[in-house]
Amino acid sequence: MNLQESLSMATKTLAANRLRSTLTMLGIVIGNASVITMVGLGEGAQRFVNAQLETLGPNVLFVVPGSRETRELGSLEVPRTLVLADAEAIAQQVPSVAAVAAESSGRQLVTFRNRNANVNVVGVSPDFLVVRSFEVARGRFISDLDMTRSAQIAVIGETLRERLFDNQPALGKQIRVGGVTFDVVGVLEKKGSNLGLDYDDAVMVPLTTKDSRLAGGERSPYGIEVSFITVSARDRASMATAEFQITNLLRLRHNIRTEDDFYISSQDSLLTIANTITGALTLMLAAIAGISLFVGGIGIMNIMLVSVRERTQEIGLRKAIGASQSDILGQFLIEAIILSIAGGVIGTALGVSGILLIGVLTPFEAGLSVGAIAVTVTISGGIGLFFGVFPARQAAKLDPIVALRTA
Repeated sequence: MNLQESLSMATKTLAANRLRSTLTMLGIVIGNASVITMVGLGEGAQRFVNAQLETLGPNVLFVVPGSRETRELGSLEVPRTLVLADAEAIAQQVPSVAAVAAESSGRQLVTFRNRNANVNVVGVSPDFLVVRSFEVARGRFISDLDMTRSAQIAVIGETLRERLFDNQPALGKQIRVGGVTFDVVGVLEKKGSNLGLDYDDAVMVPLTTKDSRLAGGERSPYGIEVSFITVSARDRASMATAEFQITNLLRLRHNIRTEDDFYISSQDSLLTIANTITGALTLMLAAIAGISLFVGGIGIMNIMLVSVRERTQEIGLRKAIGASQSDILGQFLIEAIILSIAGGVIGTALGVSGILLIGVLTPFEAGLSVGAIAVTVTISGGIGLFFGVFPARQAAKLDPIVALRTA
C-alpha cells in the first residue's frame, strides 16, 4: 500500500470518529496554544522592559547611594550617602561626562482648587532634560537661577495636568504641594514610567526648593541629599572611562578606604539584567506550558491503543488479504501524526490570537516569534510520531488468525 492510500484510509477512519478525534486533539491544541502564548508573553515583556530602559537616555550611568551588596540584600532602609555637591563635582571634574542630573523624590499631596492627587514630587537639577532625554511640551523647565533662588516653580507631567486641569491650560496656574504654593511654568511631554517612577504623573521642582520648602526634604550636614545621580557620558566609548573617573572622585570625596558607599550601573548592565530575567521567565513559562503538550501526547497514545483493540478484526482482515506489518504500522502512525499536526495548527492559531489579545489588553507589545511557532508545531508533530509508535507496533504485530478469532 502506498503513502497516498494510507493517508486516505487514515483520514476516513478519523473522520468516522469525529468526537473521539476531536477530544484526542484537544490536548495538543491546548499545549500548542499555551506554549506559543507563554513565549509571546515573555518576549512581549522583554520588549516592554527594554523599551522602558531605553527611555532612560543614551549613554547613561546611574550613581546610586549604598553599596551594591547592601542594595542587593533588599534593605528597607535606603542609604543616604549622595548629596548635590557630589553631582556638581562630577560635572566639574570628570572630563568624560557631558551632563549630570541629581534627583530626590517623595510622595506629596498636590492640590488645585478642589482637586487633589497624591503623586511623586521630584526635586531635580536643570540638566535633567538633557540627561534623561525628556522634552517640554509647553512652557519651560527649571533653570540654574531657579535652583539658586530656591524658586517656588513647578513642572508637571501630562497625566497630572489632565487630572488637575482637565482641558484647561496649566501654565500660569498655582498649585499647592505639601501645603506650599508653586507656580506651574511647564508641562512635560508624555513619556511613561521608568525606574519605577511615572514622570507623567509627577511634579518636578528645583532640588534646592524641595530641600528647603517642602516637608520631607532630605537634610544632611554634607549638603542636599539626593536619591540618585544620573550621568550622561560624552559617547558610548567614554562610558567605561566615565565610570572609572566617577568612582575615583567619589571615593576621594567620601574618604573611602574599604567598601564603597555607592555603586554605578549603566544602561547596558540594566538591559543585560532585564534580558536575563525575562529570558529565564520566558523559558520557565514555555516549560510549564510544554507539560500540556506531553499530556496531549499521552492522550494520543491512549486513544490509539483503544483504537487498536477496537479494530482488531479490521487489522486481521487486512493482514489476511496481504497487508504487511509496515502497511499496518504506517496507517496507525499516519493517524497519530494527523491528529497531532491538526491539533498543532489549531493550537497555533489560538496561540497567535492570544498573543494579539495580550498586545491589545496589556502594555506588552505583541511578540509573534516565528521560531517558537515553527518549533512548537514541529514538536507537536514529533509527539504524535513518538506516542503513536507503540500502539502502531502493537497493531502491526497482531497475528491475523488470532485477530480474526478475537473479533
